[in-house]
Amino acid sequence: MKIIQKEISLSPKPRGFHLVTNEIISQFSELRDFKNGMLNVFIKHTSASLTINENADPTVRDDFESHMNKIVPENQSYYKHTMEGPDDMPAHIKASLMGASHQIPVSNGRLNVGTWQGIYLCEHRNNGGSRKLVLTLTGE
Repeated sequence: MKIIQKEISLSPKPRGFHLVTNEIISQFSELRDFKNGMLNVFIKHTSASLTINENADPTVRDDFESHMNKIVPENQSYYKHTMEGPDDMPAHIKASLMGASHQIPVSNGRLNVGTWQGIYLCEHRNNGGSRKLVLTLTGE
């Protein structure tokens, strides 16, 4: 059994849902050395999140952004955490709803995801900047 852990940075993205599967894979060449295993992808931020969903039609990502903005709106009078701008507290709520990590099976040096699945960075801030991920791969 081998364990590899690596921290990578994703390029800054505008607010929205972004397919980052290839950006992750390109920074994690060690993946190729594993016949089978499990990859944990963890985001080290409280105002961005990760999810796995549709990798072909970009309108799915647009719809995610629209829906999240509807269920967690900005400028609510009951928000107390407002010093960092109107997008900050909603970003924290969205990040908690979407989640900070995912487990992905690895088979023959590749992520074993469905044909239409990809990893999304869910950027909930207007100007979130570069985001850091911790990748932990366990297997053989």
